[in-house]
Amino acid sequence: MQLISTIAELRTQLANQRAIAFVPTMGNLHEGHLDLMRQAREHGSCVVASIFVNPLQFGPSEDFDRYPRTLDADCASLQGLVDVVFAPAVNEMYPAQQTVFIEPPPVANELCGAARPGHFRGMATVVLKLLNIVQPQVALFGKKDYQQLHIIRQMVAQLNLPIRIIGGETVRAADGLALSSRNQYLNGAERAEAAFLNRTLQTMKSAILQGERDFERLQEQAVEALAARGWRVDYVAVRSQSDLRAASGSQRELVILAAARLGDTRLLDNAEVCLAG
Repeated sequence: MQLISTIAELRTQLANQRAIAFVPTMGNLHEGHLDLMRQAREHGSCVVASIFVNPLQFGPSEDFDRYPRTLDADCASLQGLVDVVFAPAVNEMYPAQQTVFIEPPPVANELCGAARPGHFRGMATVVLKLLNIVQPQVALFGKKDYQQLHIIRQMVAQLNLPIRIIGGETVRAADGLALSSRNQYLNGAERAEAAFLNRTLQTMKSAILQGERDFERLQEQAVEALAARGWRVDYVAVRSQSDLRAASGSQRELVILAAARLGDTRLLDNAEVCLAG
């Protein structure tokens, strides 16, 4: 495994590769990331992982400065799973002030985009830069960040990038909590409570599978249940999987999306719902 920190060296290393599978990350890797790396090996003879904490996707009051940076431990975890780790410095990715940005679709202003203005613009911009640098045939992203995955798929399709985007299933702890680098911000009591977010979504999913179609009521009930236990809820929403628009009772492929805070930690989760046709 090679650790590379410059774009020029990476391009030289990858120049003759014709089957690259790429997994972009912000580091502080957990089993969810490693599962994506294993899947990547099924899709490419050369697996590249990037580790880059992207300042463009953090708001001024968010956790860019304290986001955990664990490059040595990450590289140890990636031994035997990937061929190349690309870990550029900020001034390598942004040698001058970035004045050209990707403008994501309108859905980027909803859900997480409503709570984090500009987040998806910064995310899409760095993902496009990374795709242009690595030039993979396949790129893998986790489904836990469901809205992010949707926006990346739209960007790749509409900009005619010759890259197949694969969404990896969410990896969970034994109690159902979706694995996330930010879970380590939780204290003991918060960690014990954190699994309630997934339980709430599973309750909603069961109700929909049993015939409930009043999605507004389900959303309100979920928000109330979370708030009663001390969560600060950004949103709970039932959307169409295909375009993330508000779901209607006639749609068969739905996704329940949620973001809520425990203390200072913002947690994301989702649950796909596929109804019999």
